[in-house]
Amino acid sequence: MTTVRLPLFPLNSVLFPGLVLPLNVFEERYRAMMRDLLKIAEDEPRRFAVVAIRDGHEVSPTAPGMPDQTAVPERGPAAGFGDDPVKAFHTVGCIADAATVRERADGSFEVLATGTTRVRLLSVDASGQYLTAELEELPEEPGEEAGALAEGVLRAFRQYQKRLAGARERSLSTGADLPDEPAVVSYLVAAAVMLDVPARQSLLQAPDTASRLREELKLLRTETAIIRNLPSLPASELTRGPTSLN
Repeated sequence: MTTVRLPLFPLNSVLFPGLVLPLNVFEERYRAMMRDLLKIAEDEPRRFAVVAIRDGHEVSPTAPGMPDQTAVPERGPAAGFGDDPVKAFHTVGCIADAATVRERADGSFEVLATGTTRVRLLSVDASGQYLTAELEELPEEPGEEAGALAEGVLRAFRQYQKRLAGARERSLSTGADLPDEPAVVSYLVAAAVMLDVPARQSLLQAPDTASRLREELKLLRTETAIIRNLPSLPASELTRGPTSLN
C-alpha cells in the first residue's frame, strides 16, 4: 500500500483526475497552506488533496452573525468540521497539483490546479495551521469491456449534450473534441454531466473504469429521457460553459 501525507483542502464539490480546479483562497488556514506550497520549487509538484465534504461548508464563520451577535466565530484548521474531521469528509478524494499559485495584494490567493490521482483518506491531522491527511493512492483498474463501454458512453453523452442544448440537427461535439481513452472518458463525463455531489462522489470511488462507465451510461440515458420530456429545464443554461480536461 502506497501512502502519502499531504495538505487537505475540503470542498463542497468533487475533483476528478485530469480536471482543472480553479480556487479563490481567502481563509487563513488555506492561505497558510498556499504559502507553504509556494516554498516548494517551481519544478517540483505542489500537491494537496481535495476531498468532498459530507456536511457543512468549506468556509468557516469569520464574524459573529444573527441571531446571536455575540457569538464567537470558530477558528483553527478543523473549524466547521466537528471534533473528528475525518467523519466530515468522503473517504475517496483526488490529489491536486497546483500549476499556478498567485498571491494577491490582500493576502488571498488565486490558484489553478489539476486533479491527478485518486486517494483514500486514512486519517486527518489537525495539529498544524491547516489540515493534513494520510492518504492511500488508488490505482485506476480498467475492468472488463472498458473500451466498448467508453464508446457507448460517448454516444450517450453526445445525445445528452444535444438534448440539453436544444440541438436537433447536429451534435455539439465531434469525435475529435472528445478523448477515446476509457479512464479519461469516464472522468470527463463524470465532471461534465449535471449531478449532485453524492452522485459525483459515487463515480469517483467506482472500483474500476468499466464500473464507472456503466454507471454513467445509466445516468446519461435517464437524464436524456428526462430532458426529452422536460425540454425547458432551467438548468440547461449551465451547459453553456465548456468543461476543460487538462
